[in-house]
Formats: sequence, C-alpha cells, structure tokens
Amino acid sequence: MNVWQIILGIVLIIMSIAIIVVIILQEGNQQGVGVVTGGADTFFSKNKARSIDAFLSRWTKVFAVIFVLAVIGLNVLSYFFK
Repeated sequence: MNVWQIILGIVLIIMSIAIIVVIILQEGNQQGVGVVTGGADTFFSKNKARSIDAFLSRWTKVFAVIFVLAVIGLNVLSYFFK
C-alpha cells in the first residue's frame, strides 16, 4: 500500500465523519410545527436559523467535493500502483 493511499484513506474517513456531523446539525424543513406546539418563531430566530443552515449547507457541499475528489484520487492511485 502506498503512502498516498493511506493518506487519502484517512481523508475519506475524516470527510465522511464531517459530512455526517454537518448533516445531523442541520434543521429539518418542518414548517408550521411551531404553531402546533405553541412555540411561534420570531423574526430573529428565523433569520438566525437561516444563516446557520446556510453555513452548514455550504460546508456540506465543501466536504462532499473533498470526499469525491479523494475517492477519485484513491481510485487513480490504486489503478496505477497495483
């Protein structure tokens, strides 16, 4: 096994854990649930949730791109270094 394959394997593990954590931290799209339970959203809480969700959404995309590039790199390395 090549050193680069080990490094890319570690990157894959880290990125998969990061993607899982970032997705779990995002809020669901359950509209109107606060009205049923009695917790009406204020303007401040709605904008705060949007900015946090936008931040987490952006990082989900970044981690996903890094994950895909690491998978492609690992496959290329395993093809050339059998």
